[in-house]
Amino acid sequence: MATTKTKAPEQTLDVQDSALNELFIDELKDIYWAEKHLAKALPKMAKAATSDELRAAIENHLSETERQITRLEDAFASIDEKAVAVKCEAMAGLLKEGEEIITETEKGSITRDAGIISAAQKIEHYEIASYGTLKTLATVLGYNEAAELLDSTLQEEKNCDSLLTKIAEAGINQKSKTEKA
Repeated sequence: MATTKTKAPEQTLDVQDSALNELFIDELKDIYWAEKHLAKALPKMAKAATSDELRAAIENHLSETERQITRLEDAFASIDEKAVAVKCEAMAGLLKEGEEIITETEKGSITRDAGIISAAQKIEHYEIASYGTLKTLATVLGYNEAAELLDSTLQEEKNCDSLLTKIAEAGINQKSKTEKA
């Protein structure tokens, strides 16, 4: 006797009631917290930098981060959600690691700059992954305005990462290898 499989009934949920939408909003709250706390940490990183070029790059990224926070608030508004920050454990850990690098390296050393770049790039890579995912989820959910806002930030994060690499490779890494521990 042949068995027949019954199909599960198709679910027709409103996008706003979907589990994916819930995930998207949770991730948006996460990166919102991350950016707000990064904005508090960047001035400390800039102050600790030895290289004028690195300091300027960090200060410029602080201005970008402040605009990114506003952009996130706009993304929340575009999907009729209140902008709420929920602690991002990943960013909290990355910021703590950055603080440790600053305290464990000698003030005024190029090695400290290499460490700051390392910490900053870890943060940038986390942000690139987060914004890339958020942009994709926004697109899938049909949140076109949010997707555009998130993409603008994603491009800034990629540019910052590239600039940090150029600064490191233009001399900081080479100079730091000759400093005494």
